Amino acid sequence: MINLHGVSKFYDTSNVILRDINLHIKPGEFVSIVGQSGAGKTTLVKLLIAEERPTKGRIEVGGWDITGITSSIVPYLRRQIGVIFQDFKLLPKKTVFENVSFALEVSGVHSGKIDQVVPQVLNIVGLANKFDRYPSQLSGGEQQRVVIARSLVHRPKVIIADEPTGNLDSINTDDVIEILKKINEFGTTILLVTHNREVVNHLRRRVITLANGQIISDEAEGKYIL
Repeated sequence: MINLHGVSKFYDTSNVILRDINLHIKPGEFVSIVGQSGAGKTTLVKLLIAEERPTKGRIEVGGWDITGITSSIVPYLRRQIGVIFQDFKLLPKKTVFENVSFALEVSGVHSGKIDQVVPQVLNIVGLANKFDRYPSQLSGGEQQRVVIARSLVHRPKVIIADEPTGNLDSINTDDVIEILKKINEFGTTILLVTHNREVVNHLRRRVITLANGQIISDEAEGKYIL
């Protein structure tokens, strides 16, 4: 599902962000990527969604070699990868339904399909009864669930969640992680990038630890060791 072969990212010899990363993530895995600030986690995410290009090495996502992907192809890649960020990036003047449907509208999906898909994904995240609310009328946890719903509309093969619980309390954190686990049970590969030690240790799933731009640990049922 995700393969990195000898991937490095640097801007000059004194500013190496990632160094010789070799990584294989199988379809349907739930993997946590952990490490302290500056370890290279954010850059890894940017490489996987083709926001950045590797300096060296090769990257494959969902069977695509995206190493030198052109800008015109990136939107098609993004439909295969759902992305959830810490900051919700919701449109404040659009309702929950409109925020989620917008991701389909910009891809040219017709209204009949939108009316079918949006209620389905809102039901998955437990917001079917709040489709007409605006972001300001939702709690932080509910806003993040809208983001998750939005990430699901294209039925992606992979969900990359970059610090999805960073702005949430423990109760909402648990809710978001449970939703991600449910999505994973449907067969979607989940890549969770997080600083949250309790979340990682409770999941008891595969944990990859980055430090100084390198993988220092890869454990099948690991813990947050830093």
